[in-house]
Amino acid sequence: MAELRPKILKLAKMVGGVAGVINKIDENAPEYYSLNAVVTDEMADVALAIGLRQPRTLEYIVEKCAKPREETQALLTKLAETGVCKVWIDKEDGKDRYFVNIFAPGMLEMMVNNREQLAAHPEIGKAFEEYTRMRLAPMAALFPEGLAMMRVLPIESAIRDVPETKPWEHPSYYLDKYGIFSVSDCSCRQSRRVLDEGCGHLEKDICIQMGTGAEYYIRTGRGRQVSRAEVEKILKFAEDNGLMHQMPQTDGLGEAAAICNCCACSCFSMRLATLFKTPDAIRSNFSAVVDAEKCVACGQCVENCPTNALKLGQRLCTKQPLPVHTSHTARDHVWRETDWNEDYRENREVVAEEGTSPCKTACPAHIAVQGYIKLAAQGRYSEALELIKKENPFPAVCGRICPHDCENECTRGDIDEPIAIDEIKKFIADRELDGSARYIPPMRYHLGNRVAVIGAGPAGLSCAYYLAVDGYRVTVFEKQEKLGGMLALGIPSFRLEKDVLNAEIDVLREMGVEFKTGVEIGRDVTLGSLRREGYEAFYLAIGAQGGRKLEIEGENAGGVVSGVDFLREVNLGHDPRLSGKVVVIGGGNVAIDVARTATREGADSVTLYCLESREEMPALDEEIEDAEKDSVIFSNRWGPKRILTENGKVTGVEFKRCVSVFDNGHLFAPQYDEDNIITVPADTVLLSIGQSIQWGGLLEGSRVQLGRGNTAKADSLTLQTDEPDIFVGGDCCTGPKFAIHAIAAGKEGAISIHRFVQPGQALTLGRDRRHYHAFDKANVAVPLISFDNTPRQRAGHSLEKRNSFADDRLTFTEAQLKKETERCLGCGAVQVDSYMCVGCGMCTTKCKFEAIHLGRTYNTTPGTYEKLPVKIAANAIRRSGKIVAASVKERFGKD
Repeated sequence: MAELRPKILKLAKMVGGVAGVINKIDENAPEYYSLNAVVTDEMADVALAIGLRQPRTLEYIVEKCAKPREETQALLTKLAETGVCKVWIDKEDGKDRYFVNIFAPGMLEMMVNNREQLAAHPEIGKAFEEYTRMRLAPMAALFPEGLAMMRVLPIESAIRDVPETKPWEHPSYYLDKYGIFSVSDCSCRQSRRVLDEGCGHLEKDICIQMGTGAEYYIRTGRGRQVSRAEVEKILKFAEDNGLMHQMPQTDGLGEAAAICNCCACSCFSMRLATLFKTPDAIRSNFSAVVDAEKCVACGQCVENCPTNALKLGQRLCTKQPLPVHTSHTARDHVWRETDWNEDYRENREVVAEEGTSPCKTACPAHIAVQGYIKLAAQGRYSEALELIKKENPFPAVCGRICPHDCENECTRGDIDEPIAIDEIKKFIADRELDGSARYIPPMRYHLGNRVAVIGAGPAGLSCAYYLAVDGYRVTVFEKQEKLGGMLALGIPSFRLEKDVLNAEIDVLREMGVEFKTGVEIGRDVTLGSLRREGYEAFYLAIGAQGGRKLEIEGENAGGVVSGVDFLREVNLGHDPRLSGKVVVIGGGNVAIDVARTATREGADSVTLYCLESREEMPALDEEIEDAEKDSVIFSNRWGPKRILTENGKVTGVEFKRCVSVFDNGHLFAPQYDEDNIITVPADTVLLSIGQSIQWGGLLEGSRVQLGRGNTAKADSLTLQTDEPDIFVGGDCCTGPKFAIHAIAAGKEGAISIHRFVQPGQALTLGRDRRHYHAFDKANVAVPLISFDNTPRQRAGHSLEKRNSFADDRLTFTEAQLKKETERCLGCGAVQVDSYMCVGCGMCTTKCKFEAIHLGRTYNTTPGTYEKLPVKIAANAIRRSGKIVAASVKERFGKD
C-alpha cells in the first residue's frame, strides 16, 4: 500500500469542508485519490496557501506560500487547468483572483470538465459519484427545506403567474444579473459515462456558467462563450427534453456561478430526492398541484417528472373507497439506509397502486388515448397528432388495421358501447395524408452515427423513425421492392390502401431516413460488410413473412398455396387469378384477409374452414362480419385430414370434425371425432394456419440464438441479442402479433440502440419499464345520468368501392368526431406525491390542458456555505422534536 502524501491529505481535508472534518480520509477516500492523481505537492502548497473559499491575489499567495512569483504563477495556472482552483479578473482592480472551492459542488465539477484530464484519469469521475453519495448520505435528512448546496430552480414559465415570487426564484434574474455566459458538458453525465453508467441523456453543451464561473470556463477551455440568446435556447432545449434546472447556492442570496440542466437519472445532486428520498434538501419553494377535472392522464408530466412524484391514477368515483396510502418521511422519522430507494434508476413506476385508464394500459404502445381524444374534441388536431406520434409514427395505418385493445377495455363499453378510438385516431391522422399538414418531429440531437435497420415492416420503420428523431443516419434495407413489410404485402388494399402507408413512410424520408429496396442481407450483402462500412448497430425486424405447413398428405400438390404468399402476390401486382371453388384453411385475421381477397380474385365460391367455433375464432368480430358481407362461407370446427389430388393437382380436402380446441379458455392440442369425416371439392386451397420466420443467410457468422418458432432470442427489455450490436423486434422476436406490438418494439429498439452506440451508456439505467395496469372497473360508480347518452358514432361505407380492392370505409365527419369525443368518460387523472415533488415545474411545460401548475408551499431563502452548519444544527433540533412526536403518535395513536 502506497504511503499517503501528507500535503494531498491536508488539501483533501480542507476542500471537504465539514465532511472533510468528520470523515476519515485515506487512500480510498474520493477526495484523496482524485487529487492524488493530478496534483503535485508543489501545487498542493499553493492551494493550501489560498485557503478555502477565499478569493486571493497572486501577491497574497506568493507571500503565503513563500515561492518565487514565476513559479507560483505557473503552479496557479496548473491548478486552474486541473480544476482545483478557479480564476477570474476582479472588476475593480483588474487583477486575477484565485479561489479554491469546496469539493462538491465546486471543485469536482471543474476537474471533471477538463475533458482530456477525465479521459486520462477516469477515477476523477468515480470520485465525483462516490463523494456525492458517501458524504451526502449522513447529511441528507438533516438539510432544512431548500438549503442543501444545490437547489432546484423552477422553470420560468411555471412560476410566471404565481403571485409574489422573489426575483431570485426566476432563471431570468440570473440572465439579467450577469453579462457573460458559457456552456459546458454536464459533469454528472460525464462521470456516469466513464463509469459505463450513463442513462442515455447526453452530456454535450448543456450546463450554463455565469459571471466569474463563465470567465473561468472560457479561460481554461472547459466551456465556450455563448450569448444570452444562446443561453435561453439551451434552457428551452433542456425544458423540451425533460431536463430540469438546478444551481449551486453556496455564495448567498441571488449569487450563483451556474445553472445546471439535469436529468434525475444521472444527476448526483438529485440523489438527495431520488436515492435518499430526502427531497426537502433541494426543493424550490413551490410544489405541483393537479386540477383533476382538467387532467386527461396523457402521462406526459408523469414521464418527465424527475423525482417520480407524479403517477397516473383514477378520476372516476368508486363504489368502495380506495385505500389511503401513507408512508413515513425523513421529516419526522429516523432515516435509515433501509428507507432509501437504492434501485431508483431501475424501479420507476408511472402508475399509482390503484391503476389508471384501461385504454392507455391496454394499448401495447401505451398511447395517450384520453389525451388525444380531448385534444381532438377541442379541435387541436395537430397537437393530437403530435401526441399520438410520441408512441406511434403510423396512426393512419393503425386507424385502419389495429385490433384496438383500447376499445375492448374502454370503461364506456360497460355502460353502452366503447369509444370509437380507432375512428378518432384515423380522423386525426388522415388530415396529414396530403402532405400539407404533415407533422415532422423536431430533431433532438444531430448525432450522425450509422445504424442499419433490416426489414421495412412496422417494427423496422418505427425504429428508424425514433432513431431519426435523435439525428442518426439510418438506412433501412428491404429485400422486397416495396416498403412496409406485411403492411404492404400481407394486408389487402381494401383494408389498408397503400397510398396511406406510403404517405406515412414519406415522413421518414423527410426526416432523412434512407431506404434500399431489393437488397437481401445475407445474400447481397452481409452484416459483416455493413460493419466495415461504418454501421455501428443493427435492428433486425424481418417479420414472419412465410407460411406454415400442415404436414398432411397432398399439401404439395398444385393449387395448394400459402395464404401469405397469395397475399404477397396480389399486393405485388402479380394478379394470381383464381377460379372455381376456393377453400381457405385457418381462423385468424390473416385467414380472413386471404378469404376476402380470394372473393376479389375471381373465385366462384370461398369457404373458410377452421378448428374453432365461431365464438372461439381468433379473428376479430368485425373482420368476420366483413367477410360474411363479401360472401365468404364459414364452416367451423373442422380440421384438415388430407388434401385430395389428381395428376398432381388439388381436387378437394378431407376434413375431420374438431370436438374441442380450448379447455377453460386455454388453447391445447385439438381433439377430433375421427369417425366424422367430410370431403369438400376444391380447385384452390389457401393455407393460413400461421406464419414462419425465414432468416436465410442473415445470421450467418453471428452469435444470435434462435428459440421456439425460429424467433430470435433477446433481452425482453432492451431487445439486445447475444451479438451486442444486434437488436431484434417485431414478429421475428415475438412470433406473429399485430402491427401495434411491432411499432412499440421499434421504439424500444431505438432507445436501446441510442444507448448502445453512445459511449458509456447503460441499456437499462434510468429507463422507463412502462409497466401499466388498469383500475378495477367493477369498482367504478358510473351513474348514467351524469354522462352524455349520445350513441356511438359509426363511419359509413362507399357503395362505389364495395367489393373492390379499394377501402370502402369512410372517415368520420367533423360533426361525428365531436359527438364521439364527447362520449369519453375521462377515466384517469394524475396524482401528486407532494413530499417527493421538488417544484421544478417540468410538469407544467408538458401539460396541454393547464391541468397542473405550481403553487408556493415554502418560503426559504438561500444562504452561504459558511452559515449552513448552523442551519443544519437548528433544523436537527426541530426535526428531533418531530421524530419524537411522530413516534408517540404512531405508538399510542395520539395527536
